[in-house]
Amino acid sequence: MENTGVTSEASVRRPQKKARVLEHSDGGPSKSSGSNPEKNDRIPADVEQLSGDDGDGDWLFDGAGNRSPKLRRKRGPSAKVVGAMEDWRLIEIIKYNSKLIPYAVKRLVEQYEADPKSAMVDILMLLFEACGAKYQFHVDTIESTDVDNVVVKLVELANACFRLNLCGYKGEVEDLYTSKRKELKNFKENLASFWDTLVLECQNGPLFDNILFEKCMDYVIALSCTPPRIYRYVATLVGLQLVTSLIAVAKILAGQRETTQRQLNAEKKKRSDGPRVESLNKRLTQTHKMISVIEEMMRKLFQGLFMHRYRDVDSDIRVSCIRSLGIWILSYPSLFLQDLYLKYLGWTLNDKIAAVRKTSVLSLQNLYEVDDNVPSLGLFTERFCNRMIELADDIDISVAVSAIGLLKLLLRHQLLTDEELGPLYDLLVDEPPMIRRAIGELVYDHLIAQNVKGSSSSSKGEDDKTSEVHLGRMLQILREFPDDPILSAYVIDDVWDDMKAMKDWKCMISMLLDETPAIEVTDVDATNLVRLLNASAKKAVGEKIVPSTDNRKPHYTKAQKEAIDNNRREITAALMKSYPQLLQKYIADKAKLPSLVEILLLLNLELYSLKRREQSFKSVLDLIAEAFFKHGEEDALKSCIKAFSFCSTESQADLRDYAQNKLKDIENELLDKLKAAIKAVKVGDDEYSLLVNLKRLYELQLKKNVVNEDLYDDLAGILRDVLGFVLLNMYLQVAWSLCSIDSENPSEVSLTVLLSKRTNLFEQLEHIMYSLVVVHEERRRTVLPFRVSIILAEMWNLFRKSKYASTTLESLGYYPDFSTVEKFWKLCQQILNISDETEEEYANEEYIEETNKDAVLLAASKLVINNAVSRDYLGPEIISHFVMHGTSTSEIIKHLITVLKKTSNDIPQMFLEAMKRAYQRHMEEQLKSNYVTVTGKSFTDCVELAKRLSGTFSGVARSKFRLDILKIVKDGISYAFVDAPKQLSFLEAAVIPFVSKLAASDILDILKDVKRRAENVNSYENPSGWRPYHTFIEHLHERYAKNEAMQDEGDGTAVRRRGRPRKVRNLEGKKLFHGEGSSGEDSISITEQNSQDDDDEEEQQPLIHSIKTSASKLKALRITQQQEARGQTGTSSAAGN
Repeated sequence: MENTGVTSEASVRRPQKKARVLEHSDGGPSKSSGSNPEKNDRIPADVEQLSGDDGDGDWLFDGAGNRSPKLRRKRGPSAKVVGAMEDWRLIEIIKYNSKLIPYAVKRLVEQYEADPKSAMVDILMLLFEACGAKYQFHVDTIESTDVDNVVVKLVELANACFRLNLCGYKGEVEDLYTSKRKELKNFKENLASFWDTLVLECQNGPLFDNILFEKCMDYVIALSCTPPRIYRYVATLVGLQLVTSLIAVAKILAGQRETTQRQLNAEKKKRSDGPRVESLNKRLTQTHKMISVIEEMMRKLFQGLFMHRYRDVDSDIRVSCIRSLGIWILSYPSLFLQDLYLKYLGWTLNDKIAAVRKTSVLSLQNLYEVDDNVPSLGLFTERFCNRMIELADDIDISVAVSAIGLLKLLLRHQLLTDEELGPLYDLLVDEPPMIRRAIGELVYDHLIAQNVKGSSSSSKGEDDKTSEVHLGRMLQILREFPDDPILSAYVIDDVWDDMKAMKDWKCMISMLLDETPAIEVTDVDATNLVRLLNASAKKAVGEKIVPSTDNRKPHYTKAQKEAIDNNRREITAALMKSYPQLLQKYIADKAKLPSLVEILLLLNLELYSLKRREQSFKSVLDLIAEAFFKHGEEDALKSCIKAFSFCSTESQADLRDYAQNKLKDIENELLDKLKAAIKAVKVGDDEYSLLVNLKRLYELQLKKNVVNEDLYDDLAGILRDVLGFVLLNMYLQVAWSLCSIDSENPSEVSLTVLLSKRTNLFEQLEHIMYSLVVVHEERRRTVLPFRVSIILAEMWNLFRKSKYASTTLESLGYYPDFSTVEKFWKLCQQILNISDETEEEYANEEYIEETNKDAVLLAASKLVINNAVSRDYLGPEIISHFVMHGTSTSEIIKHLITVLKKTSNDIPQMFLEAMKRAYQRHMEEQLKSNYVTVTGKSFTDCVELAKRLSGTFSGVARSKFRLDILKIVKDGISYAFVDAPKQLSFLEAAVIPFVSKLAASDILDILKDVKRRAENVNSYENPSGWRPYHTFIEHLHERYAKNEAMQDEGDGTAVRRRGRPRKVRNLEGKKLFHGEGSSGEDSISITEQNSQDDDDEEEQQPLIHSIKTSASKLKALRITQQQEARGQTGTSSAAGN
């Protein structure tokens, strides 16, 4: 009877013969291998030839299913090595010598045929040792031992080992699977090879005895479900490999079944029955049964192992499962290509680990690449296509790229609609280049290269037609980005590698010149085609057309450099004749010109000389020069200047001279135009010519030095005259817009427009303010600092939050940040430091009443009064300048103090902070001069400031503001004693004038407090430092004694003053604040009696009126002072302290 068994890829076993032990000869084979025993000098091939799942073993059989007589074999290990293998355990062979695996498997199979129990114990011991566990089996009890009991003991062993490891001891479980040891780097591959070889070696016998592999599968499945991760690792590897190897055997059997079926059909045509037909029927039935057994084993492993491990907590196990499932479906579709198994690939598309998602996507790619699989994937595609599309925008770049490749296959099989592809096109401008390249391939395959017949033809005419069609479809895509050249560049960059038509320079030029009647090119298409020509040329010569995070200079190999040079020559040759025609046609088009001109930078200019095309080169430069004076846009100007600079350095001989002379002619013509434009603006003509020629000059000067001294002075004069009035007019525009808004029912549109204007003006003012530095000798050469500070203050007042709070216009409220207010005051201080003499030198200038330091201080004071900015900061800063800048500024600050005493409860804190600021300026001056002085100007200013501020509490105000005065004194003392004795001079500079305003009882309390602060200090160690302290103590004693005496005298009956009241002297020239005079220290107290209506009226006045009024009064004051200095005496006391 004919042999109906399954033939191995490496051998044919004959189970009817008795097995014998492997001989110690050079590769002596066992009888189970089916080899000729006389040819014992031959050995089987190594593991690479014995393992495999592609079914190549069919070549071992002839048409009748008999073994082929000739086999290719490699010479194996020597007899010495094979003999030494007798002493090696299986785990050692797998760990250290993978070449011996085939021989070890053969010996093991022979052992199984002779003694099944001992061989089974060896195989199971190998499985346990691969898991790292040291567990002993008894041969006699192997059949009766319960699998679950053994696995439970192995788990307990692993847990005990884990506890020992925590205590620093070595346990009974060793992790070979994840070990980093060098000798174990191939452990996983060797273990899989062993089981693969074992399955193939047993395919004609033990594989189908329902004993050996059933027992192995039970243990593998049980171990794969245990908590120890190392057990699951090994069991999953073994189980997945078993299914893969079983598929290889099943494919061999399937091939045999097909062959037998063909033979049977052929035999039945000859005769309907007979011994041959019966033999073939029997063989066919037996082969079918064996395939059924193998498939049942696959199902058992799938249900027992895969269905649990594909969702294991360890991502590596999940990856292994999904990768293996993809291989199974692809290699054995008759069983696995159905929704029962495909769904696991779909579910893992949602895995939280990127590696699992990517493995699933790659497995699906392999399935969709086979056209025969597509019909069976219909329901799966319908269910999971949305998730596949979502993965194209996955957070992991590699997953997204793989998903895009999968979508490309779906499109090829027409499994996606254009509507479903919509979100994918947004990825054309995605940041990662890998994603953009993948989408570019998809777009090219689906939208550009679709249904193009004859694209592979060598006919030149058909090639041209293909290029035109492809370019037409590309232009249709670029129509989606008509106004955004950056997005167009991204799309071009994505598709460039795949689209050959982008390198067809002549075809693109022909389309631009309307030489291709088959395709109609609109204006938008022409713009996109110019951009396409420019970008494609840049790519061809190695330049980047989209932003990149890698800014390193690219390094090219010799071959790449040659390719770039060839591309440059091809582009030059294609454009050499038609370039002037393109420029002439599109010279007036601002959208096309920049891209068209920049192409000149990519050409090989040497070819113009070599091919005698000098006239064409000159025509190009003439047209670019014409375009330079025809356009005023930045891109056009930049491109023209770049082109001239390039030609002036890169062209050859006469052509270089021509380019340099042309650039000089442009410079001269531009200067003439600019001077004419300046003159035109001065006489009142339109300023457009000036603006556009300034832009041209700017772009030219970025590349070369334009020498013309007169031009600088002309430009500087225009700048000073124009900028101030630009800001004023912008401010008035904002003010009128505010007035036009209906306060009761404002329009949203009008509010939006106003806020936009306000924001723009604030940005301009703050930008100028930050960059404005007033140099001492140039402070009066420009009114810009005055304009900026006054307009900014008036804007803050105009939009102060308190004005619009709880109204329909509340959104207009504005409160500047602290840093901006600091910059503002710094600019104001620079202005206030201008001397009166310098101010008078420019007294006859235009608008001087609006641009003097008094107007600046007045604007700043109104900010404090209206609480439009931080009053705690700006109020003390202004008050600290009370005595520093002459009479006019003192009057403004005096009025500010009067208003604040009516509206604010923080006067003591403001006074103290003001004195601190003045004292800090004194300390800074002291550090600069490197010596201590109490007679310098800064210290005198501190003392004078304290006197003037304390003078506001004269008369009845002393009793009314007693607590305020006491707070100033106490807080001042506390400040002076901070880091004593460094700041003790503050007592003399600021505190003493306020002490004189206190009663005797208060002075006594202060005296005790001051002495208490110094009771533990030896002041004689630093007598100079503590001198202010002793002076202050003496002053307290004097004031206490004086006040006690005055109190004793005042104990009698109070005597009313007789006669008429003292006349309040007032100077007309000092009435800056609507009738408020200045009669010494009592003047501020007197002004407290003025009506609040006058103050409100003052606050609501437009800035221009208040400035003009104060300025006219200041002029009158100066005239009066000059007259008094020349001819009058005795009247100077009216100016106040």
